[in-house]
Amino acid sequence: MFWPVPMYLPLLVSAVLALVAPSVGRRMPPRAGAWAMACAGVVAAGTWATELAILAFTAIGQVPLVAARGAWSVSVLAAEDPVSRKIAAVCTGVVLVLVASLSVASWRRGRALVDAWKECRHIAAGGDLAVVDDPVPAAYAVLGMPGRVVVSSGMLRLLDGPERRALLAHERAHLRHRHHLFSLVLHLTAVVNPLLRPLERAGAFAVERWADEEAGVVVGDRRLVARAIARAALASSRAGRAARSALSATGGPVLQRVQALLAPPVCRRNGVVAAFVVLMAACCVSLAVTAHDTERLFEAAMRAHATAAPVSTR
Repeated sequence: MFWPVPMYLPLLVSAVLALVAPSVGRRMPPRAGAWAMACAGVVAAGTWATELAILAFTAIGQVPLVAARGAWSVSVLAAEDPVSRKIAAVCTGVVLVLVASLSVASWRRGRALVDAWKECRHIAAGGDLAVVDDPVPAAYAVLGMPGRVVVSSGMLRLLDGPERRALLAHERAHLRHRHHLFSLVLHLTAVVNPLLRPLERAGAFAVERWADEEAGVVVGDRRLVARAIARAALASSRAGRAARSALSATGGPVLQRVQALLAPPVCRRNGVVAAFVVLMAACCVSLAVTAHDTERLFEAAMRAHATAAPVSTR
């Protein structure tokens, strides 16, 4: 008999990683935190989905047609399987829903990025900067080949020269570091595992903070960046129109971003990084153990099938 506890361990470990990662990531410098949370999201979602698929296959493998193709004994597999048939059936349904949800979410996000890029191609630009004649203050970055920073004339009139430099440096940081891809990865992992939705929000905040700090380095004044972001966000909220891109200088919890810029920069903590590494390693190890146990389960069923099969004679 196979012990049932290891079969469910990856689900528990990935859930712990999903719940702990947001709070741990916020204690890291923005750039490191964004990378750590994106990696944690991929590991947690991958572990979650793979484990559900493994559990589902223990039931699918007991279907006579599937067992015949795989050359294993249904009776032995059913007798040795530590996973309840009902649980495996539920996992099968969840996997199907996840595949459908992930396909829809990928299509929608991909189409939104392509549509935004196509729209920007028709805007006259000087280099990577495109100015639209619009009195409503707006500024955002659009990923493309090349990417564009789109700023409205209303935003340019609102800010003075140094504040414009700070705002543009923020948006260019989004393009330079491909922050759209971070946002896409975080969103898709949250689609796979709903427990990762807080991580998606924390990761999005880290991405904005990363661009804030990058802008502070470019202009040499973090307080200037804080002032530019605060003025731009206040004007945008009064206008009542949201930016068309998720990566906008006025995105996320602006008050927290301003407070972070006015405070000393966050220092790197090796203990926090180690916590991420340990949790991600635990996910991978637990999944490897489950996969190995499942492989042994099917090998036992295959041996029983081979033993029971009639021996051909001449």
